[in-house]
Amino acid sequence: MKNNIREIRKHLKLSQDEIAKYCGVSRQTVNAIENAKYDPTLHLAFKLASVLQVTVNELFIFEEN
Repeated sequence: MKNNIREIRKHLKLSQDEIAKYCGVSRQTVNAIENAKYDPTLHLAFKLASVLQVTVNELFIFEEN
């Protein structure tokens, strides 16, 4: 699953550490999600979307296999 987290985060001038603190996860988790090495739980996906002021659909790009 691809995502737009990095682009949106940079547009809002937020660091990975700031996003992580707002979401209650580590900076490494945010990095892994941005690099498509980890798929967040639905709960975390909604937290990320809320912090980044977008919808989950705007944040993630769902691809069919």
